[in-house]
Amino acid sequence: PVGPGRGSAAGSLAAYCLKITDVDPLQYDLLFERFLNPERISMPDIDIDFCIRGRGNVIDHVTEFYGRESVCQIVTFGTMASRAAIKDVGRALGMEFGFVEKVAKLIPPPIRGRNVSISQALETVPELADLVKKDRSVKELVDLARKLEGCARHTSVHAAGVVISPKPLHELVPVAISGKEELTSQYPMGDLEKVGMLKMDFLGLTTLTIIADTLKSMKERIGVEIDWTKVPTNEERTMQLFAEGRTEAIFQFESSGMADMCRRLRPKELEDLSALNALYRPGPLDGGMIDDFIDRHRGIKPTEYILPEMEDILGNTFGVLVYQEQIMQLAQKLAGYSLGQADLMRRAMGKKKIEEMAEHENTFIEGAVAQKIPKRTAKEIFDLMAKFADYGFNRSHSMAYAVLAFQTAYLKAHYPAYFYSAVLSHEADDSAKVYKYATELKTMGLELLPPDVNESGEGFTPVDDTVRYGLTAIKGLGESSVRSIVEARQSGRFTSLFDFCGRVGTAAVNRRALESLISAGAFDSLMPEGTTTGAWRANLFAAIDMALSHGQRAAEDRMMGQSGLFFVADGDDPAGEILPDVQAWAQDEIAKREKAAVGFYLSAHPLDNYTAILAGMRLKAIGDHEDLQSGQNIKLAGMISGLQVRTSKRGNRFAQFRFEDRSGGIKGVVLGENFNKLSMLLVDDGLFIADGVIEAPEGQEPTLKVTELRSLYEAEALQARTIDVTVPEAKIEPKFLEDLYRLLERERGHCGVSLSIDAGPAKVRLAAADLNIAPSRQLQRDLEERGCVVSWVQ
Repeated sequence: PVGPGRGSAAGSLAAYCLKITDVDPLQYDLLFERFLNPERISMPDIDIDFCIRGRGNVIDHVTEFYGRESVCQIVTFGTMASRAAIKDVGRALGMEFGFVEKVAKLIPPPIRGRNVSISQALETVPELADLVKKDRSVKELVDLARKLEGCARHTSVHAAGVVISPKPLHELVPVAISGKEELTSQYPMGDLEKVGMLKMDFLGLTTLTIIADTLKSMKERIGVEIDWTKVPTNEERTMQLFAEGRTEAIFQFESSGMADMCRRLRPKELEDLSALNALYRPGPLDGGMIDDFIDRHRGIKPTEYILPEMEDILGNTFGVLVYQEQIMQLAQKLAGYSLGQADLMRRAMGKKKIEEMAEHENTFIEGAVAQKIPKRTAKEIFDLMAKFADYGFNRSHSMAYAVLAFQTAYLKAHYPAYFYSAVLSHEADDSAKVYKYATELKTMGLELLPPDVNESGEGFTPVDDTVRYGLTAIKGLGESSVRSIVEARQSGRFTSLFDFCGRVGTAAVNRRALESLISAGAFDSLMPEGTTTGAWRANLFAAIDMALSHGQRAAEDRMMGQSGLFFVADGDDPAGEILPDVQAWAQDEIAKREKAAVGFYLSAHPLDNYTAILAGMRLKAIGDHEDLQSGQNIKLAGMISGLQVRTSKRGNRFAQFRFEDRSGGIKGVVLGENFNKLSMLLVDDGLFIADGVIEAPEGQEPTLKVTELRSLYEAEALQARTIDVTVPEAKIEPKFLEDLYRLLERERGHCGVSLSIDAGPAKVRLAAADLNIAPSRQLQRDLEERGCVVSWVQ
């Protein structure tokens, strides 16, 4: 599919009539002069969004149509950002890699997409400033990096731009051949425009590919066909998603910040979505414009205008200057400008061209005075326009993308399983995003089914109100391996690990692939009744070498034209197939291996080991806490995920993360003195009981401000009445038992001790009558290092 339009071209009625764009400029009051200005020399751009898979076909078509020598892509110059400059200089100076990495990491990560410069970092990160003062080598490193920061480092090809010429390009501009054998210009985009070359932007947009895949899946599986470009833009269920801030995976609206803005504004129509699109950028956010807009939209603040005549133009944005076109319309209405002249004035304001702005100020005031507007008022309006010209956004672009966002949200609201299957398939390589969207499935009333060698497709697939995990999202499985699995399955369902290896072949699946499939639970549907998950997966793991050997023999038989002893085409088990019987995986082992295979905890979770203690402490699941209020004190059990330690503008360090359990999660932060107190405890995937205070500004996702943090293990141990130490029979000898006793009596406490001797089928438990210990994590580690198994008895 092709997008509804982008940029100023969406304001062209001619483009709409020719079906280049799909947004009616008359319906949405879009200005043609913002696209094509007769008073401006430069050519207008028509930027077009295409499905990612189709963009290459479009470029091929244009190349064939105009001639290979007349079409090329555009070079871009990658520049050194602050961190990269430090790393490159450190490498050139021969400094130790680990030390340079440590210095580079002191540069804060990008803020709202903008890199933090070295100069800014020196002002806001005391550790970096101190290091530069104290260490001469660091000072040299940083000083040289500052000189190189922003310099061109490498070339690449522009993501969208294509130049089309009436004659061979090498006669007009310098060209080169890229690493992919593509013809590219040696001039960057700005220089090409200066020499009069025509540039077209053909952009590949993932959202359009997701829409295409959603529609294809709907047609193939349930026979439903819809024209996604004709969905009603006032449809209630779709708009409700925006109002509730449930905007994950929705084009342009999926960030947590934008979701918060949606919850605060509670948009009711496309006009509101367009305004949010325009306002959710660094300038308006920092200037407080978006807060002003929301307060006026909700009636908290009155909507005011300097002149009543301005209401016709600023009414739909509640008196807030949001769009560039509004500046043009004000100049036309209040000062008699043509829209072409007004566009030139807007550009001068936006680029802060002082001389041009002075000329326009005089012209504007004279025109306004001629229309009976007081000179002082005219000056006030001009200054207001000049102030907001920096922030003003192209309404044509904003409205076109609001339309695309609504169309995306419509599919999510009405066909969530199909929509999320497409989204997850496109993010299969990014386990963090897969986890994020998998969590979101629950809020849509959907369940994520585990991978299955007999049910899973290459990508994620919808099944009624569920989504089946895709094989390509399992780590260690390449695309060719997945295709081989799906193709082999066409001759019948797999009946066992041996049958799987025999039919798919060891050329397609190696040991690592089998380990990942087993760890992810992809063979669990073949598990015999009465077998535990831990035992089944452990036994399969132990059988991998046998299964691979079987697969190799089956492949050799096929090459010899035999349907021999080892390969059975109808899918029956090979003769004599028996799995080894080994020690079952514990719950935490299942969880650990599952996470290694898919990137997150899918069926097992580390918290599962603490079900009893959490029930005893009467802690509610995170997802069961509804309507959290600011100032509310709360105690939660969960796992820290996505831990980031950052530095504030004032130089104070703080931590932010997600605090999660099986039911859901909440944003968590540790600030100020609490960070100094708790920072040593903070670790990704750590299990904790957290005490804190809820911060829940209206319309925003609640945040847990952590004040106390206890290891869940320590909490379990403190609640225990007895520690049970299981000792293998082979270790039962006087010297070992004496060492064990000395270890246990080292720290006396309230907890009783029992000793279990594992003697094969029999297990003997002995209670230590005169020994009580203080439980600790270190004690458990010491016992486990001696080959003991430790459990705490409540």
